[in-house]
Amino acid sequence: MKKTSKVHAVLNGKCPQCRRGEIFTGSMYGFNLQKTNTNCSHCGFRFEIEPGYFYAAMYVSYAMNCSEMLSLGIATYILSGGWLEFESFWLYIGVIFSGCLILAPFNYRYSRVMLLHWLTPKVKYNSYYDQP
Repeated sequence: MKKTSKVHAVLNGKCPQCRRGEIFTGSMYGFNLQKTNTNCSHCGFRFEIEPGYFYAAMYVSYAMNCSEMLSLGIATYILSGGWLEFESFWLYIGVIFSGCLILAPFNYRYSRVMLLHWLTPKVKYNSYYDQP
């Protein structure tokens, strides 16, 4: 079997150790709720390395949410033609709040993926699992 790239594993929510097993069940946007699997179905890696491990993903999600809110605010300012009056306050609140609600499942998923793939130094890719 050929080696799975890290970019492919991150974008598709694959296990950081084997890059083949799924981290989540369910779709990001759909009627079946997404949940984090306990173990990788391919290599058996335990995703929640220690109790409360994914609390750190809240900080990653917070950073993602702040950057999204700032981007939405700037985009609203540009698209509204620089309209920055008191009456436009509700426009900004509505756009930013709606964007946060729409992007919440995305933030949930990718904050955990980033935590596992990039922010945990003891989790490494093991090419042993690429063997047939």
